Amino acid sequence: MSNEHGRLYVVATPIGNLADFSFRAVEVLKEVDWIAAEDTRHVRMLLHHYGIAGKLVALHQHNEDKASAGLIDKIKQGLNVALVSDAGTPLLSDPGMPLVRMARDAGLCVSPVPGACALIAALSVAGLPVSRFIFEVFLPRTSSARIAFFTERLSCETTWVFYESSHRILATLQDMAEVFPAERQVVVARELTKLHETIVKSRLDEMLERVSQDDNMRKGEFVVIVEGAVVEKKNEELTEDQLSVLKVLLRECSIKTAAALAAEITGGRKKTFYQAALEMSEKDKGKKSV
Repeated sequence: MSNEHGRLYVVATPIGNLADFSFRAVEVLKEVDWIAAEDTRHVRMLLHHYGIAGKLVALHQHNEDKASAGLIDKIKQGLNVALVSDAGTPLLSDPGMPLVRMARDAGLCVSPVPGACALIAALSVAGLPVSRFIFEVFLPRTSSARIAFFTERLSCETTWVFYESSHRILATLQDMAEVFPAERQVVVARELTKLHETIVKSRLDEMLERVSQDDNMRKGEFVVIVEGAVVEKKNEELTEDQLSVLKVLLRECSIKTAAALAAEITGGRKKTFYQAALEMSEKDKGKKSV
């Protein structure tokens, strides 16, 4: 890679509270030659707050292929470019993918400047399992399409997340209630890091009632997190042959040893044999006490 080339920085911006902007992000935006933004008017206010006089260029869904090509040329000429989102981390439901892809394909250096992300912020306070999750971005706009979508996700065992707007949050929850059991846990996080930040975790039926009755719960920008389906695991049943082996071993060995040997001999699970051995032992005690 030539040192004469510039660099593309992917810079996360605050999702509400301006104090969440990192020192590094401010320095990068002060130093780059161009700043690509979806809404230049919105980003200009952020830059003004931090005394940044960068050169702004619009990069949105209607022009991003052409604009990205022009920015790639500038980086090849040795200029540095920053890609920012209106709020949060770029590319998560925002334009910018063509620019990053073109930079990568051209062998140019692309550096992340991490920061706020509504998705991660909401997950961190949800109180639901987040070691694995599915991000669905935005749901379909029509009720029938949403119901079909929810039906496909009904048995999903992983926590899943989506963004929703103020004018669809109630209808979305109503459609969800048509498909999901009332006890399914849901988290609705609105206006994260802002003055009216609200994070509610409850059963789906309770959430629908609250959003229906509280006008404030239908205002702002939303992250909705849905608990994965809880699938009850059936106990493994031992075959007659496995039980026979276990009975023979229990005549000569302790419960723990008999279970371990039976599992090794027959290829079953030691835990299952151990439980069966306990039950056999209890039955034998009962017979002897009669």
